[in-house]
Amino acid sequence: MFSLKGKKLAKGVLAVTLGVSALVTSAATFAADYNWRFANLYGRGTAFGEVYEDLAKNIETMSNGRIAVQVLYSGEGVGTSGILNAVKSGLITMGAPFQPMHAGEFPAGVVEVGLPGGTSDVGELMTLFKERGWGKVLTEAYGKQGLVWLEPYIQPPVYIITKKPINSIADFKGMKIRAPGAYGKFLRNLGASPVSLAWSEIYTSLATGVIDGSIGSNMIDHRDGNHVEVAKYMYPLPIAGAQVLPIIVNQREWNKLPKDLQAIVRGATAEHAIEQITKSKLWESQAVADMEAKGLKWSPAPSDADKQAWADAGKSLAAEYAKADSYSKQLVDILEKTQQ
Repeated sequence: MFSLKGKKLAKGVLAVTLGVSALVTSAATFAADYNWRFANLYGRGTAFGEVYEDLAKNIETMSNGRIAVQVLYSGEGVGTSGILNAVKSGLITMGAPFQPMHAGEFPAGVVEVGLPGGTSDVGELMTLFKERGWGKVLTEAYGKQGLVWLEPYIQPPVYIITKKPINSIADFKGMKIRAPGAYGKFLRNLGASPVSLAWSEIYTSLATGVIDGSIGSNMIDHRDGNHVEVAKYMYPLPIAGAQVLPIIVNQREWNKLPKDLQAIVRGATAEHAIEQITKSKLWESQAVADMEAKGLKWSPAPSDADKQAWADAGKSLAAEYAKADSYSKQLVDILEKTQQ
């Protein structure tokens, strides 16, 4: 359940979206003045792939056809690990990157997505971005990369699926687990060997033994990737309580838009953020049920000692990422102040 604060903030964002929608004229549809390519993280036919498709359609509809958006799914010209640079270069206009895939080139994004052990409270997350300064810091950080940072969106907790059951924390030692960014460092602290792979590579890598387990951005990812066919066990503790991901636009292309179209794109991404929150929470329990029907099993409940080791594995990460660059430090400083 979302907190009351989260619901109020979501309603506020929706009100802005509706106000922006009023900017759309009732004139006949124009030929597109701007043709955008939008790369996302998912394959065709996946639940989240359809949500990104909705974003593209909303931009087209709200702009009265002045902006046409071609959606590029995972592996269609731009791989998951290439989205950030593809938007920076202008190869594509808009992207939905997975920040841990770009940890080396943009460390602030790893803090943005959520460090292990972070809150699952939607209200707290929205307040962090909108009222406590994260939005301002990230706008500047992405701006330095030649990117415009738009409305972030929230997805559910991050879990690990494995080929063998995890009976204790000690079982992670030596396991090869797909876990980019801070997730990988977290698991390395538990003795695992993290591997960075695109989402589309997880199934084959599990099936062929390249990896022994994988994180998903959420349970829906595991379900839509059919991961349970090649890995039957889910560890019951989440690495992160939620993930916050951005929509980014090439700065040069953004500057070509008149102010009314910039407002419309912002409004469409705000509506997309609400759709992500509401649908993903509904889908999460269904995804678990679907996987359990296909044979998913849960690893045994962790002992108190395992829970403590799990918590300890993430304690050093905030301090480590604060040293990465000035933007990461600003984000960590704000986060630590809110937790005092």
